[in-house]
Amino acid sequence: MIYEVTIQIRVMDMVEGQKWYRTLLNREPDFVPHKGFAEWEIIPRCWLQVAEGVPSDASGPLRLGVPNIKTTRDRLMRELEIEDFEIHERPEVPVKWGTFTDPWGNRIGLFEYLSEEEKEYKMNAILTSKK
Repeated sequence: MIYEVTIQIRVMDMVEGQKWYRTLLNREPDFVPHKGFAEWEIIPRCWLQVAEGVPSDASGPLRLGVPNIKTTRDRLMRELEIEDFEIHERPEVPVKWGTFTDPWGNRIGLFEYLSEEEKEYKMNAILTSKK
């Protein structure tokens, strides 16, 4: 049985990395156990670990579900100065999606459910989940 998930992203400069991911996630880390490491519980029992080190070329993208991909993209372009990225949509796929990179080359994707009912269901599941 799998009961929890952690995803690790490495950054070459931990001070800048923690600042960048704090802005991306719109909040402080939940846990900083030691120098060079910070963790955010992005949804219940799913942790994003940002660690100081050399990023891996073969990983990613980390995909994050958001309520509104265009609004989130605009905020990230303004606050993190990421480059504009295309938002994709296909009739047979139930989400819109797009991918960009952090300053260390880690690929990050955003996605938004097209169905308002599905989006509301997913968000309510998170809000009512117990830690």
